[in-house]
Amino acid sequence: MALEAVLADIGARGVDATINLGDCVAGPLWPRETFELLADLQVPTVRGNHDRWILDRPAAQMPPAGLFARAALNEAQRAALHGLPATLQFTPEIFAVHGTPSDDCAYLLEEPSDDGRLSPARRHVLAERLGAAAASAVVLCGHSHRQALVMGPGGGLILNPGSVGCPVFADSPAAPTLEHRSPHARYAILTKRAGRWGAELIALEYDWDGAARHAARLGWPRWAQALATGNVAAPHMAMGGEE
Repeated sequence: MALEAVLADIGARGVDATINLGDCVAGPLWPRETFELLADLQVPTVRGNHDRWILDRPAAQMPPAGLFARAALNEAQRAALHGLPATLQFTPEIFAVHGTPSDDCAYLLEEPSDDGRLSPARRHVLAERLGAAAASAVVLCGHSHRQALVMGPGGGLILNPGSVGCPVFADSPAAPTLEHRSPHARYAILTKRAGRWGAELIALEYDWDGAARHAARLGWPRWAQALATGNVAAPHMAMGGEE
């Protein structure tokens, strides 16, 4: 799986520490296996909106992939995800969130249009979303599944490492309207040199065709396409491949 490829790459690079920015088991592939692997690693983890929803959102409001993950986990595992912190002060310089400091369902670095497409957030919008976190040397965020590195209004870096194994959330109605993406497993390495922070944005190849076949066997053709290509076709478009 994508997570295994990323963990192997992290190990080969001799990274000092790892931070997980949430939405741990949001896709309909191997939720229990993914939870167990992450639990064994015991890495600092921020709660994502899907980690919160897995316990407290009514079933009628859950996306299908969320219901799949909920059913695959036991009560203690669901409670562990829900109990993760909403924000994390990892070091005095590094502050981590899933969405924004105040909302795990909001994008930090992007603004959605009416049809769901994402564009870079305007400067005043970003400053409002950051609030006091703008004073941090580094703010880590996720939620949009898009890699990005910008200098924020307070002069610190804002880093979104991208998504390890979910290039686009295929259950989203907006998925077919998004820009072209790729199926790579993404993460980032943050480094401080000579007093300045920088980051390497990494996109790894892994067996995404195998992941797509697994999704198709389970009856998730939209997810299979998203995993194999990074994109989801509009409903009127024919989709080839195994279902």
